[in-house]
Amino acid sequence: MTANNSPIVEVVAGVIADARGRILLARRTEGRDLAGLWEFPGGKREPGESPEAALVRELREELGIEAEVGASLIAVPQQYPHKRLRLDVRHIASWRGGVPKGLDGQALAWVPPHKLASYAMPAADRPVVAALLQPDAYLVTPAPGDDDKAWLDALQRALAAGVRRVQLRAPGIEAGRWRRLCSKAVALCRKAKASVLINGDAALAGELQVGVHLRAAQLREFAQRPLPAGFEVAASCHDADQLRAAETLQCDFAVVGPLRPTPTHPEASGIGWEAFAALREHASLPIYAIGGLGRDDLAEARRHGAQGIAAIRGLWC
Repeated sequence: MTANNSPIVEVVAGVIADARGRILLARRTEGRDLAGLWEFPGGKREPGESPEAALVRELREELGIEAEVGASLIAVPQQYPHKRLRLDVRHIASWRGGVPKGLDGQALAWVPPHKLASYAMPAADRPVVAALLQPDAYLVTPAPGDDDKAWLDALQRALAAGVRRVQLRAPGIEAGRWRRLCSKAVALCRKAKASVLINGDAALAGELQVGVHLRAAQLREFAQRPLPAGFEVAASCHDADQLRAAETLQCDFAVVGPLRPTPTHPEASGIGWEAFAALREHASLPIYAIGGLGRDDLAEARRHGAQGIAAIRGLWC
């Protein structure tokens, strides 16, 4: 395996959408590594080039278009057996030159966004699909205390503020009370069209027909994915082995941290962004960063390959 201190290849790619909202993918040609897989078009950044200039040049050479580079989407560090790279992905605001063509003989496909995940892609491109389609914030609920109505009202306010992925978590609560609360919370999330996962309890998740979020200690308890396809499975991970276990279980996404010390885990000093990115290299799952983060940290998270931020206090209203 490539050593972690080997040079990183800087790669740029563009998200090109047509008037119908379809996204352009290019197929890697024979004779290249990862041949036959589909990717977002782009290529290597040359020494001294800015990412924007490199992407304009690559799209001109590969597709015959003159692109205007827009906002950054995500930058994914990824380690392959033979190389390390950082995939810097930008939206393409517009382009001139007509319909893109595969000037290097590569096949092209205009893909509806909901079908992107069905295309076989290199590991670094898979988090890009998630960044395009899935929520960038993952709310973890705090314990409800003694006031169930206040807890449900706060959840409703968080949903009204735009939260679209929720983990229901309340350690130590009595089982019957928690089942009733979860049932009401799931109804609120469904009304807001937010996905919802229950912490640690696959049986309750199955009963309520929602997803499950596995604790790190649970990753070795399951021989296979604990819920069928169509119901989200996520996991908390703290090292590369746990991320690999989450991928083996076919988890849909993971949460890694803590990034910073938090009141919930005051004994943990926080791993920081550099260590987060190093873990990001070893997985193709979408990964949320957690620990002392809020919406103001989203851009920094995306620069280090995160799907977004997960938080209790940072997202709870």
